[in-house]
Amino acid sequence: MNPTRPEPQGRLDASADEPTPDQGRGTPSTSTRAPEPAPLTVHGPARVIAVANQKGGVGKTTSTINLGAALAEYGRKVLLVDFDPQGALSVGLGVQPHQLESTIYNLLMERGVEGGDVLQDTGVENMDLLPSNIDLSAAEVQLVTEVGREQALGRALKRFLPDYDVVLIDCQPSLGLLTINALACADEVLIPLACEFFSLRGVALLMDTIDKVTERLNPDLRMLGVLATMFDTRTLHTKEVHDRVVEAFGDKVFDAVINRTIKFPETTVAGEPITSWAPTSYAAEAYRMLAREVIAR
Repeated sequence: MNPTRPEPQGRLDASADEPTPDQGRGTPSTSTRAPEPAPLTVHGPARVIAVANQKGGVGKTTSTINLGAALAEYGRKVLLVDFDPQGALSVGLGVQPHQLESTIYNLLMERGVEGGDVLQDTGVENMDLLPSNIDLSAAEVQLVTEVGREQALGRALKRFLPDYDVVLIDCQPSLGLLTINALACADEVLIPLACEFFSLRGVALLMDTIDKVTERLNPDLRMLGVLATMFDTRTLHTKEVHDRVVEAFGDKVFDAVINRTIKFPETTVAGEPITSWAPTSYAAEAYRMLAREVIAR
């Protein structure tokens, strides 16, 4: 148990604020593209997935935490990488960034730093964290003059890959050098996309960046999929945006759809994933379905 994590006041199950799961192309129990995964007999090397969108507030951090926890439930060893100077991923797992002596910044910029000096226990079995804090903002400036600056994160993560099955990188909401680093070392990119018109407009710029990284830095990078988030079943606008996303990306859109729910802010206060905070909720089941789809792809 992390001593900095606040103690939850009580466990939650499905409640009246849960939306009706009537949207998307599948529900947590009906998707034909998300079979129950087989258990693993050996672990590693890890597939690296960058969770990216230059627009903030679309559910990147929430999805990284809860997808990681759901993958861990299915027996996968997961490493979460907080690659945002704001440290939201770390905070969401009960880690206080300003109290950390070593972070992902130290792995990037300092010689002789061991992985164990930075690695944090998340309190979730099979899931570890490389935390971040405001120090990481200096790395973007310092890396500008470095040789091979786009591969700095890949070099730092290389030591961890044999020990994990999945590495999830929570990217900052920009298309700067830190995000380029994440895309340059990733095998796949997962794009959380809020079901809002302005969120949809920004995807073209992100896709252009992904194309350039694929062409110039990482020819093996592929798009894992688009995850519809912040779906509000009460509004026609949300459903129209989701339909446009499916029209644009086709089978690349995950069947799993993440609804708006008050439980996500509650999990941040609790410092743990929704899969353990509200394990029977629709949102928890949606992330389990997403995990099954990720494993299947």
